[in-house]
Amino acid sequence: MSIFFPRVVINIDSIAYNTQKIAEICHSNDIELVGVTKLALANPEIARVMRKNGVDKLGDSRLKNIIKLYENNVPGPYQLLRIPMISELPLAVKYADEILVSMPETAYEIDKIAGELQKNVQIIYMIDVGDLREGVWYEHAISEIYKVVKQLKFARLVGIGTNVGCYGGVLPTKENMNTLLSIKNELEKLIGYRLKISGGSTVTLKMLEDGSLPKGINQFRVGEGIILGTDATGDRDIPYLKQDTVILEAEVVEVDYKPSVPVGELGKDAFGRTPHFEDKGYRKRAILAVGEQDVKPDGLIPFDKNMKVLHASSDHLIIDVTDCDKEFQIGDILKFRMSYGCALRAFTSPYVEKLFVV
Repeated sequence: MSIFFPRVVINIDSIAYNTQKIAEICHSNDIELVGVTKLALANPEIARVMRKNGVDKLGDSRLKNIIKLYENNVPGPYQLLRIPMISELPLAVKYADEILVSMPETAYEIDKIAGELQKNVQIIYMIDVGDLREGVWYEHAISEIYKVVKQLKFARLVGIGTNVGCYGGVLPTKENMNTLLSIKNELEKLIGYRLKISGGSTVTLKMLEDGSLPKGINQFRVGEGIILGTDATGDRDIPYLKQDTVILEAEVVEVDYKPSVPVGELGKDAFGRTPHFEDKGYRKRAILAVGEQDVKPDGLIPFDKNMKVLHASSDHLIIDVTDCDKEFQIGDILKFRMSYGCALRAFTSPYVEKLFVV
C-alpha cells in the first residue's frame, strides 16, 4: 500500500490514556464527561476509544458529525454543542439527545419537533458569563429561562451551561462559576427540580487540579485535552496527560540556500497578508509539501528545536533549517506537534492522510 504525505499519525493508545485520566478526575468529583469529537472530525475510531475509556456521552458542534457517529454505530448519547440553526432542527432532534440552546425561539421549535417525533430531547440553556459568545446574558438568565421552561411540553430543560475561553479568552474563575451556581439555585426554586451545570471544558481542568472549582459544576465538555493533551486557552501542556497523540509528518520537496528577504517590489501574499522579513543573509531553507489548506502554520511545533517555521502558501511550507545538525534532503520526512487550531485544520483537510498506530 502506498504511503501518502502529509499525514497525521494518531497514537490511539495515548488518546485512550488521556481519556482515562480525565475521566478519573471528573468522575471522582461527580462530574459527567462529554468527549468532544469535533477536533478529529468525529473520527469513529477516536470516538469509540473515548466511549470505551470513560466518557459518558459524545459531543460535537456539527450535526453532520453526530450523524456520522450514529451511522457508524458509535455508542451515544450525543450532545449537539453548537447552538443549532432553525433549518437543521428536524435532524438535530432526530439524532441528538442533548442540545445546547441560547434563544427561546430555538427551544420552542425543538419542543414542537420533539412532540411530532415523540422523542425525549434534553435541553441545556447557555448563559454568557462574560466571554461574549453564545448564551443569554447572565443578568437576564433567570427570567428568560424560566419563561421558556413554562412553555415546554415535550423537550425538557435538564441544565444550564456556559462557554469560556473560545471567543473572548475569558478564563473560568470562582466568580463566573459561582454566577452559574447562583442562577441554577434560583431556577431550581422556580421550576421545582434539579438542574445540571455544563460549565467545564479543557481549560477548566486546572480548577479541578487545584481544588478551586465550586461544587455543583457537574458536566465538562472536553476535546482538546483528550486528543492533544494540551490546553490552548491556559497555554500549557497538561502535565499528567500525553502529548504524543497526534503528529504531523510532511515531506521535503526542496532544500536550498536563499536570501532571507525577497528580491523585488513587495505586495501582499496569496492570503492578502503583508509578510514581515528579517534580513539574516543567506539561509538554508526546506520546502515541505503541506500548506495553509492543510494546517495552520503558526501552530506547528517542530520536533527539531533548531528549525523555524517561516511562512506558508496554500500548498508549501517554508522552514529555516540553517541551524539544524542534520543535512536534509528531498524525500526526508519532518515531524511536528500541532496546536489545537493547527490540528483542527489537519483533521479537516482531505489532503492530509490519517494513520492510526498503537
